[in-house]
Amino acid sequence: MPALPTTAKGAATSRRILDAATEEFSRHGIAGARIDRITAAARTNKAQVYGYFGSKEGLFEAVLADCLKQSQTQFDADGLPGWAVALYDEILRRPDLVRLMGWIRLEQRPAGLILDSLDLEPKFAAITRAQAAGRLRPGAPADLLSLVVAMAFAWSPTTGAYAASAEEPAADHERRRALLRDFVQRAISPVA
Repeated sequence: MPALPTTAKGAATSRRILDAATEEFSRHGIAGARIDRITAAARTNKAQVYGYFGSKEGLFEAVLADCLKQSQTQFDADGLPGWAVALYDEILRRPDLVRLMGWIRLEQRPAGLILDSLDLEPKFAAITRAQAAGRLRPGAPADLLSLVVAMAFAWSPTTGAYAASAEEPAADHERRRALLRDFVQRAISPVA
């Protein structure tokens, strides 16, 4: 991907493009997104979009990286129940990220890790260390992480059951957080 601008004006333009593209990709997916709509919303032109991001696919990858960079979750293998709750809160805060993940699954990566470009090795290594120390149940780190993420996403729009929203009463969210924390703790506890 080409280098992003370093001037204040260029950085502001790049930010507008990323914001407009996030909205466009989350609404229409990768195939349905239109550069014309992105440039109109960002008040720029195609030459700048392609100059900064190289291609529509490059722009999508930049949007995804930007969304993940803005994530407020900090991974802790010894605090997986709390991490799962932080993911639940992130899903409420960032419905655009959930939609982007859905489009990735539908359009780009139907099998395997959704985020192939995300370096998960540090997370896997932390899980392995916690398992070796007897603090987490045995099992493939990728499988354990996948189960914890799936539990955190239980109330997201990606499930067919129920999609929580930030507008719901705080008591509903607290009830779900407590249930999620308990379920994850039970799922990851070392086998007796």
